Amino acid sequence: MIRHILLIQFKADATPQQIEELKQSFLCMPNLIEGVEHVEWGLNDSPEGKNKNYTHCVVMTFTDEAGRKHYLPHSKHDDLKDIFRPILEDIIVFDFTV
Repeated sequence: MIRHILLIQFKADATPQQIEELKQSFLCMPNLIEGVEHVEWGLNDSPEGKNKNYTHCVVMTFTDEAGRKHYLPHSKHDDLKDIFRPILEDIIVFDFTV
């Protein structure tokens, strides 16, 4: 399994509706793309104050390297990026093998 972690900063003018649309698009990925096993979406609630303005997180689980390779160039991933890019201020992407 591969975990694909996104730490997200949204633009100041991103609306709650845009963020919710993005969330729902992420959550649909396991139903749309073979190899995407699971998606979790979360809002930072750490009391430590170390999030450096990253407010949201997405954790995707790929079945294996083949699943990740299938996801990255997939047209549904491109559709997701079309929703994401206009409201994205910054992102950290971190993958690791379980």
